[in-house]
Amino acid sequence: MNVAFVAPYLPPTTLRFVRAALAVSGVRLGLVTHEPLERVPADVREALAGHWRIDNALDWRQLASGARGLAEQMGGLDRLLGILEHLQVSLARVRDELGIPGLDAESALNFRDKARMKTLLREAGLPCARHGLVGDLTAARAFAAATGYPLVAKPPAGAGAEGTYRVDDDAALAEALGFLQPTADGPVLLEEFIVGEEHSFDSIFVQGKPVWHSLTRYLPTPLEVLRNSWIQWCVLLPREVDEPIYDDIRQAAFEAVTVLGLETGLTHLEWFRRPDGSLAISEVAARPPGAQITTLISVAHDLDFYGTWSRLMIDEVFDPPQRRYAAGAAFLRGQGGGRVAAVHGIEAAQRAAGDLVVEVKLPLPGQPAATSYEGEGYVIVRHPETQRVEEALLAIVSTIRVELAE
Repeated sequence: MNVAFVAPYLPPTTLRFVRAALAVSGVRLGLVTHEPLERVPADVREALAGHWRIDNALDWRQLASGARGLAEQMGGLDRLLGILEHLQVSLARVRDELGIPGLDAESALNFRDKARMKTLLREAGLPCARHGLVGDLTAARAFAAATGYPLVAKPPAGAGAEGTYRVDDDAALAEALGFLQPTADGPVLLEEFIVGEEHSFDSIFVQGKPVWHSLTRYLPTPLEVLRNSWIQWCVLLPREVDEPIYDDIRQAAFEAVTVLGLETGLTHLEWFRRPDGSLAISEVAARPPGAQITTLISVAHDLDFYGTWSRLMIDEVFDPPQRRYAAGAAFLRGQGGGRVAAVHGIEAAQRAAGDLVVEVKLPLPGQPAATSYEGEGYVIVRHPETQRVEEALLAIVSTIRVELAE
């Protein structure tokens, strides 16, 4: 099986997926990347069956040229993979162009264009936030008058909480649109702000049928984390995923993925539980989850979920694992600006959660302040009891303090 993996750059998480794909039995892997071959880590470089450098992986024509180049090097291509949200439509267009099996361009657009997605979901009778595309402030104020504040403003093709703003009044709306710069050809997505607990729902489909799912909860919500750079936050993956309380989201999530057109793959769906118990789907992505959730799934099931995803996407096979643990990630975020000056409270956190810790990346003195909401470091914990995991996560984020200084 000749497989092309598209990875513009090679940060640690991407490399975990690349190495997992290399380890799949019977696979010859080629890499399409912005990086020259000498910048690829030696163990990966030596295992590759092909390498093709391009300047812009978001340009599907360049991506198609790179895929054709790899096909010539390797004697054809059977699969074209990539994990980044921004790549999914380009990957799909290249699959269509070259006749490679996998998610097609129309379905990829259903997942990528959040306004199109919500229209399809609402037409199917699925619960999601009221929304609208606006090309200028006048249209935005008309939507706000009809819907009411608070609202959320974001790009229609954003990723996660990227470029997302909570808007509470007319002044905040004008400010958000000043940052997002909507036009008639490049509108901004406005939607009602949903109050409640925010969760995610990850699912695996094989040939159009749901075969597995997982749930996580955010403490607090990602939008609140983005608005407050000092908040240290958590992702909790409970052991109990088949409880009746989740019956409604299981049904809605599986139907949503089917409506959007996925046949085989892993999806990441964001959803809310309102105070009255009702649910609302926020958005769905046809890719592996971020925020260390892939690692959490791995430690909760005692398996390498990076490799599981690779085998799913390459061979279209998946054996549902037994969930043995609850798991969670505590994200450590600095207060102030500049670089990490000190990390306080490590010993106390170790006493509170030490026997539950399975992976840790502590901020290092001199490390620059993070540019993403995941912060400067993280701690991953697991235990058979969900409550113990939640207690450990809260102890970590309330005890460890990352000091930043110019």
